[in-house]
Amino acid sequence: MSDFLNELNPSQKQAVQQTEGPLMVIAGAGSGKTRVLTYRVANLISKGIDPFNILALTFTNKAAKEMRERINQLIGSEAQNLWMGTFHSIFSKILRFESDKLNYPKNFTIYDSADSKNLIKSIVKELNLDKDIYKPNVILGRISSLKNNLISYKAYMSDSKLQAEDASRKLNEMAMVYRTYQHRLFTSGSMDFDDLLFNTHILLRDFPETLNKYQNKFKYILVDEYQDTNQVQYMIVKRLAAMNENICVVGDDAQSIYAFRGANIQNILNFKIDYPDFCTVKLEQNYRSTQTIVNAANSVIKHNKNQIKKTVFSKNGVGDIIKVCKTMSDNEEGQIVGQSIFETQMNNQCFFNEFAILYRTNAQSRSLEESLRRRNIPYKIYGGLSFYQRKEVKDLLAYFRLLINPSDEESLKRIINYPARGIGTTTIQKLIVCSRKNKVSIWECIENPFYHPRIGVNNGTLQKLKAFALMMNSFKVQLQEDAFILAESIAKSSILLKELDKDKTPEGVSRYENVQELLNAIKEFVEKNKKVGEPYTLDYFMQDVALITDQDNDDKDNFNKVTMMTIHAAKGLEFPYVYIVGLEENLFPSQLAVHSREELEEERRLFYVALTRAKKKIQLSYATSRWRWGQLTDCEPSRFLQEIDEEFLDWQYQTKRNFQTKTKGIPFRDNTNKLFVKPKRPKTKFIPKQASTYLTKANAAMSKVGSENTKNQQLQAGMRVNHERFGKGKILQIEGLSDNKKAIIFFDGLGQKTLLLKFAKLDIIA
Repeated sequence: MSDFLNELNPSQKQAVQQTEGPLMVIAGAGSGKTRVLTYRVANLISKGIDPFNILALTFTNKAAKEMRERINQLIGSEAQNLWMGTFHSIFSKILRFESDKLNYPKNFTIYDSADSKNLIKSIVKELNLDKDIYKPNVILGRISSLKNNLISYKAYMSDSKLQAEDASRKLNEMAMVYRTYQHRLFTSGSMDFDDLLFNTHILLRDFPETLNKYQNKFKYILVDEYQDTNQVQYMIVKRLAAMNENICVVGDDAQSIYAFRGANIQNILNFKIDYPDFCTVKLEQNYRSTQTIVNAANSVIKHNKNQIKKTVFSKNGVGDIIKVCKTMSDNEEGQIVGQSIFETQMNNQCFFNEFAILYRTNAQSRSLEESLRRRNIPYKIYGGLSFYQRKEVKDLLAYFRLLINPSDEESLKRIINYPARGIGTTTIQKLIVCSRKNKVSIWECIENPFYHPRIGVNNGTLQKLKAFALMMNSFKVQLQEDAFILAESIAKSSILLKELDKDKTPEGVSRYENVQELLNAIKEFVEKNKKVGEPYTLDYFMQDVALITDQDNDDKDNFNKVTMMTIHAAKGLEFPYVYIVGLEENLFPSQLAVHSREELEEERRLFYVALTRAKKKIQLSYATSRWRWGQLTDCEPSRFLQEIDEEFLDWQYQTKRNFQTKTKGIPFRDNTNKLFVKPKRPKTKFIPKQASTYLTKANAAMSKVGSENTKNQQLQAGMRVNHERFGKGKILQIEGLSDNKKAIIFFDGLGQKTLLLKFAKLDIIA
């Protein structure tokens, strides 16, 4: 172990060797905190601490996996005995052990956000509430916030202030929705993600013997990204650590950016109050970025008053000055970014996955995507639909979930008539009514002959319900066997695979392949768990799947692509080349976050995070006008640009003629030292937007109609074509006549689309 300690700098070594008592490690961006956490655990084990007595909490499975692998390399197989994982995975494990205390089954289902939204939709419909007011996202966000602040539905119903707050937003029946939602989860033997934390808190609060059990078990506790913890996470950790106080928290207050989802920066700022005998270690050397990038980030974050002071530095060399580009519009901004990526990639012969485009909101991606498409630059949007969220995958998973937990209502409703077996919507509604009246699950209404007369369906439908129950029960005898054998049996016996195989379109083939890939994942899970002596039944696989996050999904097909994402999604990642776009007032910082110092400081921390993602080069850009909510609005440069010391910036000006001039320092200062005085625009003749758009389109159509018709007549199935928006693709079929002539085209990376040829702009390429 001593050899490994020699790889650490003095601050890192102190953080690793200080094993007793409360320790707060302030880890600046790129300072090697993962290495510190890894070596700290390895050091504890080398000193004779039993791995079963160490609890390490992270925010992503990816981070936990990386740490476990590193520890395994240092100390061997003992790493398998660590309690290491995300808050949700660790606490779900505890809840399965102690589920009886909370009257939950050990095999309770974990609802993801899609499941929860579907349940809320059902509740809103049953309660005859306005679906335009009681939107699933709004309701789920509110319930999540309440749970993360330890407010149960009972506490909410007795709090007039909270109810008045929701009533002001026309959510007068929020108490009823919250109560029904929780009741429905409970009767289904299910928990949502927030319940995994909320119920763990209840377990440790209301059952002293259980709290004592886990306090004795977890003698050493480590928490990664402590600045991102919310109230319920904070309370759980505090209770668990109360006996031994051997708690090490690692984080960076300057990277606290998740207040919108309940993270409380005060948790890390008040660590010294919770643990007066604490020790602090600051990791201030940045191993990721150049000195220029680090200095620029420091010059921004120093404007925050509410922070733990530190001086981050780098020994990676000075590096390139940061470019700032002024553009006339968001479209022009996209063009400049696309051109810069193209030139940098060509000049340096690097991979596209070395580039990242960061923006404040997802809506900003459009102009950037169009620019990249025009240059045939491959890209991926981080946080897109993950594998386990695809419909066909969720369909098969629903079979697994229902088998493991027959009370899971949402899973049953999803697959009772998929593939089609003659059980329609009317029957399902009758089953729901029977379930509610008799206070039993829908499954019990189907399975138990006692309830059959009460369902109110004809004999033919009843036989179909019996056949469905018989099929599901036939799978139960295999529940304790190999997960892959059972999963394959379900996929085939349910006719799901056969149904998917009927569709020979590219999308149909893709769906079939996705289900096959799910079976591959189960096979891999079985083989892996057999090797390490872990359970390999289907219920254990489903536990793993339920806790997968977006950041844990690395699609191999996305390897060599430019990454586009919000800055929030970029947390914890790094790239050699980073483009931060949309640096305008009311966009970044957001207009919703400039009404208080706390909100503005969080936005500044977000900008700090964006800057510190870069290893080699950064380009910043802003537009003087941007389309927002259907209106062309004038934009002012972000105040954050002013906060970067001038010596680190190189201003690049872009005009409509694509003419560039450069100047050192910040432009547009008047004698009063006011930043960015907006240039006056020449007056132009006003043309109503609708009329202008119509005339433009009409003129363009008239001038091109002859040539386009001629070209369209040449199009045939099998041809390779290029579309200015969708890129390259292959014509699968031509159908229709004259003005109604259509082309069915499979576009590379986008899938199948049907285009009306009189409007489609297609170039034949092969």
